[in-house]
Amino acid sequence: MPPFQELMSDYSDFAHFGFDPRLTEAVLALGYTKPTPIQSKAIPIVMKGRDVMGAAQTGTGKTAGFALPILQRLLPHSSTSMSPARHPVRALILAPTRELADQVGENVKQYAARTPLRTATVYGGVDMHPQTAALRGGVEVLVATPGRLLDHLQQKNVSLGQVEIVVLDEADRMLDMGFLPDISRILNLLPRERQSLMFSATFSEEIKKLAANFLRDPLLIEVARRNSTADTVRQDLVHVHESEKYRALLALLAEPALSAVLLFVNTKIGARRLARQLQRDGINADAIHGDKTQDERMKALEAFKGGTVRVLVATDVAARGLDITELPAVINYDVPFAPEDYIHRIGRTGRAGAEGRAITIACGADDKAVAAIEKLIKRRIEPLVVDQSAVPRPPRSEEGDRERGNRERGPRRTGEAERDRGGRRPPRERAAPSAAAVAPKAPIDDFFSKPYEPTQAEPVASAQALEPAKPPTKPGRIAALLGGSKR
Repeated sequence: MPPFQELMSDYSDFAHFGFDPRLTEAVLALGYTKPTPIQSKAIPIVMKGRDVMGAAQTGTGKTAGFALPILQRLLPHSSTSMSPARHPVRALILAPTRELADQVGENVKQYAARTPLRTATVYGGVDMHPQTAALRGGVEVLVATPGRLLDHLQQKNVSLGQVEIVVLDEADRMLDMGFLPDISRILNLLPRERQSLMFSATFSEEIKKLAANFLRDPLLIEVARRNSTADTVRQDLVHVHESEKYRALLALLAEPALSAVLLFVNTKIGARRLARQLQRDGINADAIHGDKTQDERMKALEAFKGGTVRVLVATDVAARGLDITELPAVINYDVPFAPEDYIHRIGRTGRAGAEGRAITIACGADDKAVAAIEKLIKRRIEPLVVDQSAVPRPPRSEEGDRERGNRERGPRRTGEAERDRGGRRPPRERAAPSAAAVAPKAPIDDFFSKPYEPTQAEPVASAQALEPAKPPTKPGRIAALLGGSKR
């Protein structure tokens, strides 16, 4: 695919794009005057109807880079009629997570506020009835997660027969983490003649090859070195023993500059435990992960944005799509299993040119993972020594050990009653292995061989629950699934 090489020096502000005045007014009302690099490059190309692969770090304005030109293209044929038939779905934006879909949908709604274009967002974890009412009332721009969209399609709440533009946001995550079957079904329902856009922070070579199955002569737009991190983010590495991780975290949180922290862990149970421990130690904390309902997750996120919650403990379900203004810091309490997830995690801070800080707490077992991250981002994460002297050591008690994730201690064996007549201690009984530990694991191909069975539950949640992340699907297998949508 050819790279984009046209000079964009003429696009120094939004007025130069030639937007409809209603769009320009909406953008200016939001406080935006100068487009970001991805917006300067992507907007003119999308307005011309070309297929695009856009690679840019999170927080650089990707959403406006595709949403504004899409709205501009739809406006000439917009209708003020109240008839739902005059408002068919003409633009479809797919996002991998509920949080990202909600954020993109809110941005699109703000940009289209002064126009007759109708927008809607659908995702799982919430009641379908309000979404159904919105869809049946007519929607031109639909933002959706793949699983919930398929549910609405099955119930005939929406038709995709008139879609002119389709966007895959965070496309690498959707194609690489198990969303391919759903996306393939959705793309096969769209008209063959359409404009297709893919936007993401990272694009592997395999993903680019797969994109050729449903993009037509796309232009590749990159505004930063692939798999790079923002220069405005200071990256530090705190290397401690496993037993000192929590004390190191408390020492970091004692810094006044870290007034709000997004704290990443690898598992849902780890998020729950860490949030509870921080609360017991007097820190306003909450957790957001795949096991929480959508309402609980949104409340926790709003409390964090509003300052009521200082520390938000999150799994990678929150690594994509969270738009938090002026977030001071991100802390990786657990080193991510996939190096690419490190980029997405720390992309929550230092957004839109602001300064940010990313701190990773690592132990000896994490050395290989840290080396893989440094190889990916092509830079060394600077070591940071944390003074833990002001942080008291936790009490060595049964309860304390359990809460800190250490082994549970049984009662001490004291006295002659615990010894046999020969003066020896009785042997300890070993627990039998659980059924889950001995059960054979199903091969990954089994997932793709199962027939599609839509449910009310959000299939995206099943992908979110895959913490830690599964290895990428084999390109050959994915290419075969995408074959039906090749144009």
